[in-house]
Amino acid sequence: MFKGPVESKTEAAMSELVPEPRQKPAVPMKPMGINANLLGYIGIDTIIEQMRKKTMKTGFDFNIMVVGQSGLGKSTLVNTLFKSQVSRKSSGWNREEKIPKTVEIKAIGHVIEEGGVKMKLTVIDTPGFGDQINNENCWEPIEKYINEQYEKFLKEEVNIARKKRIPDTRVHCCLYFISPTGHSLRPLDLEFMKHLSKVVNIIPVIAKADTMTLEEKIEFKQRVRKELEVNGIEFYPQKEFDEDLEDKTENDKIRQESMPFAVVGSDKEYQVNGKRVLGRKTPWGIIEVENLTHCEFALLRDFVIRTHLQDLKEVTHNIHYETYRAKRLNDNGGLPPMTTETEENHESNL
Repeated sequence: MFKGPVESKTEAAMSELVPEPRQKPAVPMKPMGINANLLGYIGIDTIIEQMRKKTMKTGFDFNIMVVGQSGLGKSTLVNTLFKSQVSRKSSGWNREEKIPKTVEIKAIGHVIEEGGVKMKLTVIDTPGFGDQINNENCWEPIEKYINEQYEKFLKEEVNIARKKRIPDTRVHCCLYFISPTGHSLRPLDLEFMKHLSKVVNIIPVIAKADTMTLEEKIEFKQRVRKELEVNGIEFYPQKEFDEDLEDKTENDKIRQESMPFAVVGSDKEYQVNGKRVLGRKTPWGIIEVENLTHCEFALLRDFVIRTHLQDLKEVTHNIHYETYRAKRLNDNGGLPPMTTETEENHESNL
């Protein structure tokens, strides 16, 4: 049948309007089962050993900050944690040194080796915190120090010729010492943790827990947890960073039962039932630091060193540092401002 030019044009126009049938997307092949039978040994499992060897060669950094009023046993607890004299007071501190009028930041570095693994440990002390009549905004120098370490790392990262291994001075963990009043947290405690929990991993600890009875300790721990919750303060491990159900189950138990750790520190040894133990001698007997029926020091040590040390470093890098980095790069249009030192380094590299 003959079609006129008008009909042909109409059909052509209609065909343009009707979209061509979309091709079905290619369906990806289903991955083989996890337990698929291999034809022979590949050696994938050796990656763990490779990583272990590399870590043993290079070692790793861990930076821990201690914050709290004078007299709460911060230095003693850190020495007890690492079973060595690593605190500021153990490194040539003068006992006649006066309490500073403002908050100071003092970092002491050590290299600890155990089982062939080297750890460059830095203990950051904050003498003067909470010791003044007016403690308003005394957390600001601490927050400034933490952000300065992020800035140092960022400047190294954006260098054109950057170091193969950037020195890591970022604070991975902040132990915040709560006075064992048995009543409630001070406004200063709440103010500090509210501001600093956004930039660093805070682990609250009740210092000198042996000054409270067992019942007082349980009640005080519950009260502190409730106050932190009411004030919207998140301590480490933060709920939002739980990676899977296993993490959540493990961390929920820590958050709901262990935190804040009620601890006693001592670097003195005593003989108890034929064994040498770390403890504090009282008129009523020896308080054993690593005995869970006496205090929760062992729980804190296991948590910070044996189970969560790597996670503390990862949360610092992936969450706190990334938050700082994104803000700085966004504020400065992509790159931090180039200092004279950075310019000189850049020119020397060219």
